[in-house]
Amino acid sequence: MENFADVKYVLDGFLFIMMGILVMWMAAGFAMLESGLTRSKNNATVLTKNIALFAISCIMYYFVGYNLMYRDGGSIMGSFSTISMETAADAAYPAAADFFFQVVFVATAASVISGSIAERMKLWPFLIFVVVLSGVIYPLQGHWTWGGSELGGIIAGFSDFAGSTIVHSVGGWAALAGVLILGARKGKYGKDGGVRPIPGSNLTLATLGTFILWM
Repeated sequence: MENFADVKYVLDGFLFIMMGILVMWMAAGFAMLESGLTRSKNNATVLTKNIALFAISCIMYYFVGYNLMYRDGGSIMGSFSTISMETAADAAYPAAADFFFQVVFVATAASVISGSIAERMKLWPFLIFVVVLSGVIYPLQGHWTWGGSELGGIIAGFSDFAGSTIVHSVGGWAALAGVLILGARKGKYGKDGGVRPIPGSNLTLATLGTFILWM
């Protein structure tokens, strides 16, 4: 049985890493899709934003978000402590592998927002929002579901399917709030209310990004 436990420990950790790599690969899809569907003059900002949001998400989730989402605290949130990468002797999988698997989902939620506010929002305000999203907003609602508290104890039996609520819905609602506040891209509408087309810079790149996300 000890040998079986060791094999399971290794395979579970390996599965965390491989599935995390596939989720992280979505970042390439988001970057290609966004840069392909925006104007050439904004491509550098779009690509910088996609790299920076991943870096910020990793830092904030490491120092604040992970324990706020998973550690014991209360029904609303976990604890404000820094994650330890040391794996307990009786753990079922490596702690670092679990962190990697979780943090790529945080960055994915931020990437959903990134595409929605492309060419609408400057770089620094967006990155500040990513700090708040990855350090507070995402971990709090994640604690209500994957963290085990069932929507803060409000709804018993709540179940998330494949991150549809934790990742995609949170990213989508945050993106909706952003576009409602920011409005349309400058130059999208004329004085008479007519729509002006803003073609993307590279439909080939956008198509490749679409297939990466689809996969």
